[in-house]
Amino acid sequence: MRYYYSNSLIGFFADSPEHILGTIQGNTPFDIRPTETDAWTAQIEILKNSISVQEGEEGEIFFEYAIPRMGRRVDVVIVTRRIILVIEFKVGKREFQTQDIDQVWDYALDLKNFHETSHLPMLAPILVATEAPDQKEQDAFTVDLDQLIKPITTNANQLGALLGNLFSFAVENNVDTENWADGSYSPTPTIIEAAVALYNQHSVSEITSKAASARNLRETNRKISEVIRNARLNSEKAICFVTGVPGAGKTLVGLDIATKHLDEVKGTKSVFLSGNGPLVAILREALARDSVRRKKEIGERKRLGDARREAAAFIQPVHHYRDTYLKDTSAPFDNIAIFDEAQRAWDLEQTRSFLKRKRGLANFDKSEPEFLISCLERHQDWAVIICLVGGGQEIHRGEAELVNGLTHSIVHFRIGRYTSPIDLTTPSTPLDTHSIELKGRRTFMSPEPPPFRFNAIISSWRMFRNL
Repeated sequence: MRYYYSNSLIGFFADSPEHILGTIQGNTPFDIRPTETDAWTAQIEILKNSISVQEGEEGEIFFEYAIPRMGRRVDVVIVTRRIILVIEFKVGKREFQTQDIDQVWDYALDLKNFHETSHLPMLAPILVATEAPDQKEQDAFTVDLDQLIKPITTNANQLGALLGNLFSFAVENNVDTENWADGSYSPTPTIIEAAVALYNQHSVSEITSKAASARNLRETNRKISEVIRNARLNSEKAICFVTGVPGAGKTLVGLDIATKHLDEVKGTKSVFLSGNGPLVAILREALARDSVRRKKEIGERKRLGDARREAAAFIQPVHHYRDTYLKDTSAPFDNIAIFDEAQRAWDLEQTRSFLKRKRGLANFDKSEPEFLISCLERHQDWAVIICLVGGGQEIHRGEAELVNGLTHSIVHFRIGRYTSPIDLTTPSTPLDTHSIELKGRRTFMSPEPPPFRFNAIISSWRMFRNL
């Protein structure tokens, strides 16, 4: 779920603490520790005492709100027609620690930069260290040009007065309180520009592996860009496979494509997705720390959190993407999705088991590849899926489902015919299905109709290199 509990402010005030806590616990998909129950209990009590002063204020309250595709949950969000309050509780803490201030600041920035219905309203990040000393100034606020207030610190006793001051400070902004929670993932132009600039600071020669020359990377990039351009111009949907041994440079191709086509002005929006959590963390952190270092070298200061956010605009865990579009049935923000280590995609059994155990979703009827296609299929005009496939890396039960899942999905569509000029009798990952011939030249065919066409471009790292 996008959140574990929601209600109007008046409804929250009238609801019993036991019912609120029970709803939160009932919607939590993992085992609950006693410390978490204690924290929720304290938050409910503190907010009831604080919001009781503001009974007449129209708005909604959300506990454990998940920021789409960011993998973060905010303790509490209060949405009114004037202002959005982003609240992080540190129950029992007696001081305001820098990392806690940065945490709530990053939550607010993620909402402002990635959450469609939070782009324009005023946002106020609030850190509540429940046992901290009283703060002297609770009515002086610093607001940035993008309507984001600098982080505010308070304790449990002063929260009610602070909320009253914020409600008085903010002017009527016509925030759509009823539909705010359903806002889609949608990066702002500013964060997109920053993400592209972050990556473009690195040249191919600096981060390419020894197994792939810069020329080969450029040629592969050019060929995939041609597929993307044709799909966009002809309102088609296309699937590309780039295969190669570990270290061949597939990930770098994916990153290059993701940033090159992250351009709303040209009408292309892209994302690099991976099921390898450590890889996502390493790529983001390496780019972020390097960006901070470069700024420091020229005498400028940049928050590491800001650099990480820029990297998160185009490098994301595939599971966050999946979970977002299980709830959000609209077309994804991106027309182009690059899936790294795609050979590790889960089959139907593993996907269904995970979603039932961890997400409370029973009888799910798609493997990961099938669901991925269904998400991009929501676009009415065009879309491109780029699968980066490494051979011999299927290391967990239920993986290596890529080809079966994709071919079972796309046989329902009319497939454009494509023949590889290269002999691919020994591909790095087996593609032997009824739709693909592996001896000599490779052909992709399918039955007739549906409403639109999928052009399946099945190729290898070696093939792109030699074109």
